[in-house]
Amino acid sequence: MNVLLLRPDPGNERFGLGPFFRVEPLGLEYIGAALRRRGHEPTIADLRFRPGVGTWLRRVRPHVVGISCLHSLEYDRVVETARRVRRAAPGVFVLVGGHAAAAFPEPLEGDDIDAVCLGDGERVVPAVMDALERRERLDRVPGLRLRTAEGWASTPASSDSGDLTCEPSPARDLVERHRSGYHCLLFRPVWLVETARGCPFRCRFCSVWQLHGHAFHERPVGDVVEDLASAGDAVFVADDLFWHHPARSREIAEGLRRRGVRKRWLLVQTRADLVARQAELLEAWRPLARDFDIFFGFEAANDAGLAQVDKDADAEANVEAVRVARAMGYGVNGNFLIDPDWKEEDFRALWEFIARHGLQRSGFTILTPLPGTAFFGEMAPRLVGQPWSRYDMHHVLWEPRLGARRFFELYAETWRRSVLNTSGEKRWLDWMRQVRPAQIPYLTRVLWRTQRMMRAEAYLREHESPAGTARGAARSAAAQS
Repeated sequence: MNVLLLRPDPGNERFGLGPFFRVEPLGLEYIGAALRRRGHEPTIADLRFRPGVGTWLRRVRPHVVGISCLHSLEYDRVVETARRVRRAAPGVFVLVGGHAAAAFPEPLEGDDIDAVCLGDGERVVPAVMDALERRERLDRVPGLRLRTAEGWASTPASSDSGDLTCEPSPARDLVERHRSGYHCLLFRPVWLVETARGCPFRCRFCSVWQLHGHAFHERPVGDVVEDLASAGDAVFVADDLFWHHPARSREIAEGLRRRGVRKRWLLVQTRADLVARQAELLEAWRPLARDFDIFFGFEAANDAGLAQVDKDADAEANVEAVRVARAMGYGVNGNFLIDPDWKEEDFRALWEFIARHGLQRSGFTILTPLPGTAFFGEMAPRLVGQPWSRYDMHHVLWEPRLGARRFFELYAETWRRSVLNTSGEKRWLDWMRQVRPAQIPYLTRVLWRTQRMMRAEAYLREHESPAGTARGAARSAAAQS
């Protein structure tokens, strides 16, 4: 059967680091590989590039259309994409999956979508395809929310443990037409690689552990080595918790060393406390890339802030991780959470921490209750009336303690203390020293787009605009409370 897998344009490049990140739809590539293994014919259409969905439907003539929904801010975009598919191809089966869809499917349960995937797509999507091809009952396929004549219903929960040892390598050829458009920070093209999935920690704001049930699943070492070795010269490792198991991580590093792998650039994400106590592991990995960046979830500048989000770490670990990483020549990037309930002194404490430890290569996101988390349920009374498009971590979803104007003045000032602020000759020179001549046009365009983050008025205009498509978010928040 022909399957068209769609990655919608999330429309989230107005604020934050969105303009710096456009990575390949790795989840769809894994699903594509699993479908090929079962004899189906997948096509991936990344709608962040031309052409649009209508053209792809005419080209592929699919039996099934799968739409990815990775983040809650995409709910409305996904529903609209499904509506366009239904209008253009009424008989096509429409299936939605992805992290946000599995964590909180209710906003997707409408007339233009036939099913929502609640489990790992590599297993559920081929099972749906096989059932459709054999004309078997879909209510026997585990891990679905299914539209029926009586309304939406859940099929039996999947008994699959989420083990990754038998999964095929991603079908990267399915997105090769868009490869030159995938970029991350200063590098393009960029390859996305996953070595493990899930997280055993319990951060209050995070939906990863609540979706996967604290499980942490790892791909076989040989598969990871082959994937990293065969990827291009700039690689972003998508794991939420890189270097979690030191022995396995050393084995991967040794396998890459034996293969003679040395990338132009590597970016990994991990916890600061892991790095703080594993200097020897970082030493083994450092020779594998000319430039090697680590992205830390710093979250807060003090122990009280970390405890508030259940980070299970202390600020001293953040400081020690920065010291260890820099001593070995790693680039240090990170993110801090900005709480709408902050006072002015909380902002000033963060600014002082950033200045003291030289953390200007950081991003700043507004604490946002993500659908599917207990935090979302707790905050439901304060979320009524907010459209899904504002769940991008750069809008406030309830009235800040300081009032919106003062909050956004301080939030914009926080961004002005980051390396993204290009005001002044020194800032531009700092950026230009890091890039090759061929990168300058791209970098100039992206930096120009990020400058609105330095202006409080840009946030205020959106904060004060009509809520628009708020009904779905309001209803869903109330339902989870």
